[in-house]
Amino acid sequence: MLTGRLRRNVSETDASRQKGKMRTYFDCIPCFVRQALDSVRRVTDDKAVQEQVLRETLGAIREMDYRASPPAMGREIHRCIRKRLGARDPYRAMKDQSNQRALELYPALKSKVARSTNPLETAVRLAIAGNIIDIAVKGDVGRVDVDEAIEHALTAPFDVDIDGFAEAVSAADTILYLTDNAGEIVFDRLLIEALPLNRVTIAVRGAPVINDATIEDARAAGITGLVDVIDNGSDVPGTILDTCSPAFRRQFEEADLAISKGQGNYETLSDERKNLFFLLKVKCPVIARDIGFDVGSLVLYRSDHVVADTKKGGRFARI
Repeated sequence: MLTGRLRRNVSETDASRQKGKMRTYFDCIPCFVRQALDSVRRVTDDKAVQEQVLRETLGAIREMDYRASPPAMGREIHRCIRKRLGARDPYRAMKDQSNQRALELYPALKSKVARSTNPLETAVRLAIAGNIIDIAVKGDVGRVDVDEAIEHALTAPFDVDIDGFAEAVSAADTILYLTDNAGEIVFDRLLIEALPLNRVTIAVRGAPVINDATIEDARAAGITGLVDVIDNGSDVPGTILDTCSPAFRRQFEEADLAISKGQGNYETLSDERKNLFFLLKVKCPVIARDIGFDVGSLVLYRSDHVVADTKKGGRFARI
């Protein structure tokens, strides 16, 4: 069983952050290179294109501002890939496949939520389990990986103040749910359906980047027929507010409660002074060190700024 909160390295984590963003660490650099090479190899066998993308990524890394969050570099990598391929959404086929596979699981998962003694907790568990569908971290996510993630999420001890989360949901007149990846968005639907639908707005990416969910994926998941869906106007694999549309920023600022899925959204919003819950699977040591949970942990985490403002406990869950 995965345990414990890690001790924060204050000098490397808190003191050097930009407002609203987790900084880029030296440990992120090999991941940028790996992500660029793995990503371009998935969409083309052209060695010349692969070399161009790799060289441009290395050049961008050389010039990058390490105070920026990792998704800022992710945007540059995948803009380069789209430009070199001349394709708006080079991962569209992979995203469609992820959505279809998740939809095949949806009826059985929906039944599990309905039969649960605590439907909200079960929906939270399953929504976090869906965060495994992340090709930027793990290129090939198969049915076995997803099944194992579901089993783990449903059976692992869940030390969580689900009532505190439920109270935050109940108290909010407006809830903004920030999605992460295609396929995963079907798992999000399970949690969305457990929320007061008339008070929920869903946000997706404003343009394709990696396998992040866009309006096409929300439509495929059946979410556009349930609640209002907006896009954030940005192609960052996260939510850097300065790159988002004025309409999205207004929605974010005015929402009583924001629910944020995935590492990218955590990396870009972790310092926002907002009534904000993060749902994610911790997939790398850098995130583990920053958020304070072990790699592999599935986390429901309330913003530290809410804790500071309310003097209430903020670490709501870990698996």
